[in-house]
Amino acid sequence: MIYGEGELIVCQNCKTELENIRQEKLLSKDRLILLKQPERIVQVNYPITKNDNSVKIITAWRVQYNTILGPGKGGIRFHPAVDLDEVTELAFGMTLKTSLVDLPYGGAKGGVRINPENYSDKELEQIARGYVRALFEVLGPHKDIPAPDVNTNPQIMAWMLDEYEKIAGKPSPAFITGKPIEKGGSEGRDRSTARGGFYILEKEYESVIDKSEITVAIQGFGNAGSVMADLLFKAGYKVVAVSDSSGGLYNKDGLDIPKLIDYIYGEENKIKKLITYQEEQKISNEELLTAEVDLLIPAALGGVITAKNAEKIKAKMILELANGPILPIAERTLVNNEIKIIPGILANSGGVIVSYFEWRQNLDNEHWSLEEVNDKLKEKIVGAYEEVKTMARKENLTYRRASYKLAIDRIVKKSNN
Repeated sequence: MIYGEGELIVCQNCKTELENIRQEKLLSKDRLILLKQPERIVQVNYPITKNDNSVKIITAWRVQYNTILGPGKGGIRFHPAVDLDEVTELAFGMTLKTSLVDLPYGGAKGGVRINPENYSDKELEQIARGYVRALFEVLGPHKDIPAPDVNTNPQIMAWMLDEYEKIAGKPSPAFITGKPIEKGGSEGRDRSTARGGFYILEKEYESVIDKSEITVAIQGFGNAGSVMADLLFKAGYKVVAVSDSSGGLYNKDGLDIPKLIDYIYGEENKIKKLITYQEEQKISNEELLTAEVDLLIPAALGGVITAKNAEKIKAKMILELANGPILPIAERTLVNNEIKIIPGILANSGGVIVSYFEWRQNLDNEHWSLEEVNDKLKEKIVGAYEEVKTMARKENLTYRRASYKLAIDRIVKKSNN
């Protein structure tokens, strides 16, 4: 289903953020129209045949929020709770994120409402290929370029690429990013989200000589959270708490992150839960969020810091590695309590930056080394961070508001050309 003009579907958080932006004079009322509604919303319902020969209808979405700066760019998530409002909000965020880090992309997002744990690999392949078949007309290397997101991975991207190329009748590696390297993927893409956030933290804490003085709690121990924990540990920071959906671990003297990663991910094709690790003190996810640390990194799903727990947050700084972990109503409390927030629009942009590098390599038939990718990532994301920092100081804004202003200014400027 494609929704045209009119506000048939409303992303409430998008509207709230835009109203905040307007009230703070970051966007004039006549420019609000540029971002008030998504350009295109597509809902599809397509069948797959399960292993028991029963037929299951899969519901999925693709939202292309704004393409003034270039083709849409955004991940595809597989999650049982995903809905159109969430996908729209994420596409809105991608629109601002790609603009903030000065990429020639608009913002898009995709979602498939399934619990991947309930499907075999054969069934997941059908779901991935079916998504591409259903949305082929609105996707493509110069239309809208998907990527991995929650519960999707390089293998799922490879299935999607193969299906797209079958329909297109030609090699099209630039159609999708986050692919396996042998399929045209980029070196460093798998660790890029965390690495980009790490480069920002290194700038934030560059005046601290002994990094072990900085205590860190990380909620979420998937790809982004575990890689961030590993990077921080190896750089000398003291990671005292980590968690996943099962619960968390705490050690005031610091956790042995490499040992923990080996325990969780060391066994092939089997990821363990943190709750089964016996060597550290157990804490809940809520206790982790309110732990007395210097730095809190939400790296799981959105909406974990709410009006109920915001007042209890003791961290001096929060870096959003997840998308939208802080609800707008909670952010006001955090700002009033002088907690510095590095927003996800900046902090987790490493993934889309290296996705852009992958896209460029595919279009130019090149393959860059890991060192080259990481150097370019550092230059790009630190440059964006410095712009945000300068804007925040100049206009007396939070990092989030400064990020929004910079991003929106680029979109408005391009719309005037």
